[in-house]
Amino acid sequence: MKGLRHINTTIARGWQRIGPQFLPFADAATVELPLGKLLRLALFQISVGMATVLLTGTLNRIMIVELAVPAWLVGLMVSLPVVFAPFRALIGHKSDTHRSVLGWKRVPYIWFGSIMQFGGFAIMPFALLLLSGDTTGPMIYGQLGAGLAFLLVGAGLNTTQTAGLALANDLAPEAVRPRVVALLFTMLLLGMVGSAIAYSILLKNFNEIRLIQLIQGVALLTMVFNGIALWKMEPRRRYDENPVSKKSLDFKDAWAKLNRLPGFGRLMVVVGLGTAAFNMQDILLEPFGGQIFGLAVGQTTLLMAILAGGMLIGFMLSEQLLNQKIEPLKVSSIGLLFGIISFGVVVFSPLAGAVGLFRSGCFGVGIGAGLFAVGTLTATMGLGNAAMSGILLGTWGGVQATCAGLSIAFSGATRDLLSKAAMAGTFGLELKNPATGYIAVFILEIALLFATLMIVGPLLGSGTSRAMRRTPPKTAWEAKTNWEEGRVEGYKEA
Repeated sequence: MKGLRHINTTIARGWQRIGPQFLPFADAATVELPLGKLLRLALFQISVGMATVLLTGTLNRIMIVELAVPAWLVGLMVSLPVVFAPFRALIGHKSDTHRSVLGWKRVPYIWFGSIMQFGGFAIMPFALLLLSGDTTGPMIYGQLGAGLAFLLVGAGLNTTQTAGLALANDLAPEAVRPRVVALLFTMLLLGMVGSAIAYSILLKNFNEIRLIQLIQGVALLTMVFNGIALWKMEPRRRYDENPVSKKSLDFKDAWAKLNRLPGFGRLMVVVGLGTAAFNMQDILLEPFGGQIFGLAVGQTTLLMAILAGGMLIGFMLSEQLLNQKIEPLKVSSIGLLFGIISFGVVVFSPLAGAVGLFRSGCFGVGIGAGLFAVGTLTATMGLGNAAMSGILLGTWGGVQATCAGLSIAFSGATRDLLSKAAMAGTFGLELKNPATGYIAVFILEIALLFATLMIVGPLLGSGTSRAMRRTPPKTAWEAKTNWEEGRVEGYKEA
């Protein structure tokens, strides 16, 4: 017990030494939720970032290039977490109303989500051994095992992240809740950057044994980080305590009220379409760098660090823009424009034969994605009140994860189909190049970003946009009453 407490205190003090000036949204810290405690809670986002880079970056490149698994199959595996993504709204609602004998609402969901992540990583090495052809087992078992591993990790990610963000909302005062959630996403990106750099170093001299050791290490760190994050974080309540009315326990009723929020439907379309546009390249950038520019495994893994680093810069820029009272959806629109320009740079890079240009384009895509994510997240949180935080966060995350997964699966299949046709000479000698399939997907992403800009336009400067900057209720009782009586738009405008 003393040893764990010492580790907990050491990590919290280590985070504090970084200094608030270097952390976007660090001003989210309050007396009720000091920065040390907030950053300790953010460790669950670090574990999510580690898993994300491993699944969508390192493993997808290794399976496509080193193990020669078809890109459509890899895209399908990476998109398997999408099966659970639509349930994030339900997970958030259930964790809002969960009654535990131990007195916790969020902890059970975060803990069992962590166990699912660990289970997926435990299965993954055996599946990769079968896929490598080093055993006499049927290849189909390796494919099924890899699919199950991706599915378990994805289900764990969705559950842990939804309940963890809702827990942060519970602990934070009403006025800073969107900023607290944004800080947690910043820590997610720091986890992605750090893990991508670490993976690139550890896999510099690639072999299967080193990869298996890396996966085992990620599984162990996931349990350690999430355990420390949860330690004495959520206050325990009496089992018979029921702060939520019976009426709000019904998910169907809660969902109906959620859809009555002004501009909610259109905003979710913006979130989904923009997320799809920014994520179609997730399983393509590393194979693109390997096949077109001849980059090694460690060098292509570093691309994820570049992309995540760009997203971190986007988070920092969004903080400055939001502090200047710029509307959240205008921040998202700036991110869409960044994405359009940056994907254009990526498309041009193989024509110029410049790997540096390609990397700068990846960095710009990350900046655009960061601005877009923070803007839509802040806009979504501004729509509702305290009693809606779990279901709002779950819906935003569910739409984002669903569209990201579907776009990843679609991009893998599209790349395979168009590359095969191009190499067969279907599009002429000029396009008979391995890069054709990749570039076609990147151009499609540019088109989707333009479409998202057109859809978000009517929300800019409208009554809905102003509603996203409402002053929250003065008390938790006022927020609870507004939600139960259906007055979801009963705020005063700032």
